[in-house]
Amino acid sequence: MQSRRVFIGKVATGLAGTLATSSVLGANERIRLGIIGIGDRGSEILRQALALPNVECVGAADVFTYRLEQAKAIAPDAKTYLDYRHLLDDKSIDAVLIATPQHLHAQCFVAALDAGKHVYQEKTMAFNVDHAKRMRAAYQRATGRTVQIGHQWTSLGQFTDAVSFLKPELMGKITMIQARMYRNTPHGKPQWTRPIRPDMTPENIIWKSFLGEAPDRPFEANRYINWRFFWDYSGGNVYENMCHQLSFWYKALNLSIPSKVTMTGGLYLWKDGREVPDTMNVSMEHAKEEMLFTWDSGFGNERLSVTEEVLGTDGTISKTPQNIRYMPEKKNRPDGSEMAGMTRSDPKAHMINFFDSMRAGTTPNCPFDLGFRIAIACRMAVNSYLQQRTVQWDAVAEKIV
Repeated sequence: MQSRRVFIGKVATGLAGTLATSSVLGANERIRLGIIGIGDRGSEILRQALALPNVECVGAADVFTYRLEQAKAIAPDAKTYLDYRHLLDDKSIDAVLIATPQHLHAQCFVAALDAGKHVYQEKTMAFNVDHAKRMRAAYQRATGRTVQIGHQWTSLGQFTDAVSFLKPELMGKITMIQARMYRNTPHGKPQWTRPIRPDMTPENIIWKSFLGEAPDRPFEANRYINWRFFWDYSGGNVYENMCHQLSFWYKALNLSIPSKVTMTGGLYLWKDGREVPDTMNVSMEHAKEEMLFTWDSGFGNERLSVTEEVLGTDGTISKTPQNIRYMPEKKNRPDGSEMAGMTRSDPKAHMINFFDSMRAGTTPNCPFDLGFRIAIACRMAVNSYLQQRTVQWDAVAEKIV
């Protein structure tokens, strides 16, 4: 394990190189793009991609016919497919965006890399440990292919600020990170709930393709559109939001997979048939780094908002989506001064970085290994909750025990 000082220096150098190359994007060859999964998030990242120079979408795949109509509205010249494998057969496609439900990530990711495509894979990268290993094998086979995992916080200007604050002489020994993610919604409007359209029928949705490797069930429109509610297809808010907060600090501090994870909580608020909890607490022990990372979240009050506090013997880093600050611990740095992060970034920075990395053959801001570690940590939390016990990571056997 390299020292934090050496690691942070390398991160800062790499990030500076990435920022420096972004200005040459428009001078390079045109990228032909395909997308698999064109729901709300898929539409969003496709628009980000098409807002960049020398990028065109030539193919879109989804199991719901209405989603293909949406794709044509965004990219009128794109061919549309109900089976993503036919999209991957198009050898003119250079790169693929994957924004399917989480349980389908692995099969699309593996197929895309095996078809010779660069891949932007939405978070959380892998649904479980087996999927993560299959994806890793495909990545190792795919020589010369760029993989960017969709933890876009790793491309924020705040990341540059965090690296500048994470110097041992400013922070001392870091032993704790406390993260929170809270939301609220009006009465009668449960978090994540999406309406069932009249055309969500077996005639318009390829149900077997949606199920993938999940347990076989009769068609149910609610399961299709509100898949985030169900353990068969989703890791709940751990996979939706904890993963982002992990990604930022896992990269900044080069954290390894947790040694132990405990998750508690329950469905205390929304009694609408969902299975994933709406109120939860996760405690992750990182024995190698001698650090505890905790995360708590709820959907019934937004007072605590989205925050992270990195606690060191000599200083604290406090981060929200709007700002990041360093504050000295006066007991150990009596003459230290507070500092505010000032680095700005393009909202499309993560997508810009993906295409820049493809063209330059450089490592993207959220590479496969980082996505792998985050996915395992998230799965450990879910397994702990479902089994109602603390789980451990067996690093030798690479399994959760």
